[in-house]
Amino acid sequence: MAYTRKNVSALTRTEKRRLVEAFLELKRTGEYDEFVRMHIDHYVADGEGGLRAAHMAPSFFPWHRRFLLDLERALRRIDSSVSVPYWDWTKDRTPAAPLWGDDLLGGNGRRSDHQVTTGPFARRHKKWVVKESMTDGDYLTRDFGRPRDPLALPTADDLARALEDPVYDVEPWDSTAGRGFRNKLEGWGTGRGNDAWRNHNRVHRWVGGHMLGGGSVNDPVFWLHHSFVDLLWTRWQKRHRGARYLPGSPPELGDLQHGRVVARHEAMPPWDTTPDDMEDHSGIYRYV
Repeated sequence: MAYTRKNVSALTRTEKRRLVEAFLELKRTGEYDEFVRMHIDHYVADGEGGLRAAHMAPSFFPWHRRFLLDLERALRRIDSSVSVPYWDWTKDRTPAAPLWGDDLLGGNGRRSDHQVTTGPFARRHKKWVVKESMTDGDYLTRDFGRPRDPLALPTADDLARALEDPVYDVEPWDSTAGRGFRNKLEGWGTGRGNDAWRNHNRVHRWVGGHMLGGGSVNDPVFWLHHSFVDLLWTRWQKRHRGARYLPGSPPELGDLQHGRVVARHEAMPPWDTTPDDMEDHSGIYRYV
């Protein structure tokens, strides 16, 4: 029977406690840091060589769906009542939102070094020591809204513009694609400064700290963010019945994207899973 993923704002006190305890236990065993390393290893940008599976590519959605499922399965081995809730950042838009409470994720980082000092993932508890990171420091960091260059979380209108696009993705299948749901939601835009960050990317920028770059998995909010991103892919599929993952076949030899993106029936490293395998999650979980 499929289990459910809830809006984080609807979690009970007990559900929050059990979720936190499962995260801390996964961290204690060292398994959590394996997820951090995997994301760092597969964060390949347009300007780099080789296959892009996790970001700036069509497989952004199915890759993160599988990644999230693996994490969720690890949590559920610890506590079968746990699933990863989603953070609807179009509604819970401020540092006062329930997910940032001391009983769940803790709050913003302090001004001096952006260290998170509240909640169960604060360094002072010695249960959430950052070991795999792109930056110095062994403590979790956040910088809500980036006060030195302020930006706001995406709005419902921002999201609507992505969801209304009926095509999954288009050439050149990278961060410069001007059409297609994938890049409009992943959020690689044009322009300078904050205008270039949209939807998914803008949320990473708003949280700041460890949520910037490949080491973003160090912040547990990563999973709540991507649970919502996953839900949005589901909503897009329901709105555009019959629309499929693209490209359906690999770019041909001579194409600049040959060997750089995953086609529908090709495996997404590091798994044997294909995008086609991940298009339907209804037998595993559902959103409420």
